[in-house]
Amino acid sequence: MEPGGGSGCSFLYYAYGSNLLRERLLLRNPSAALCALARLQDFKLEFGHHQGRTSSVWHGGTATIAQSPGDEVWGIVWKMSTCNLCSLDKQEGVEDGIYVPIEVNVQTQAGKVLTCRSYQMQDYVAGPPSPQYKKVICMGAKQSGLPTDYQEKLEAIETNDYAGLVPIMEEIEAAIKAEKINSA
Repeated sequence: MEPGGGSGCSFLYYAYGSNLLRERLLLRNPSAALCALARLQDFKLEFGHHQGRTSSVWHGGTATIAQSPGDEVWGIVWKMSTCNLCSLDKQEGVEDGIYVPIEVNVQTQAGKVLTCRSYQMQDYVAGPPSPQYKKVICMGAKQSGLPTDYQEKLEAIETNDYAGLVPIMEEIEAAIKAEKINSA
């Protein structure tokens, strides 16, 4: 599954953070199509600041996954065209060394194991997310119908109470509104 294949090439991407929300992912990666809901075993969801710096996009800690025996993370497997590999890497801050692409094996609700590309934050200090970032994750979990108990876990995440402007949030909300108008 090498990047840079022909237009017929696709890859599977496992999302567990803001990209659970379809409108968020499609802002930069128009080829994404929902493939499955899936569980990543022996990992847990954490929030942090890369090298202690707060995300300038989200104004708080951002999501990452950390190995943790016995825990699990729920997320979505998106099927994407390799033409969006660069835009996805860019969104995840790969060139700046914030996240690195990793390969994970996740299990779908039907019990099928899929090998996906995902991202893990490097060198971070734990820190709570902004309410806006948490909202996007929770909206995504709800939209895709992740297990209710997992959704409740996400709803219970403490935030940093940031109340300022988050331009990307406005962009996402505009995309959701536009979608509602188009489907009405």
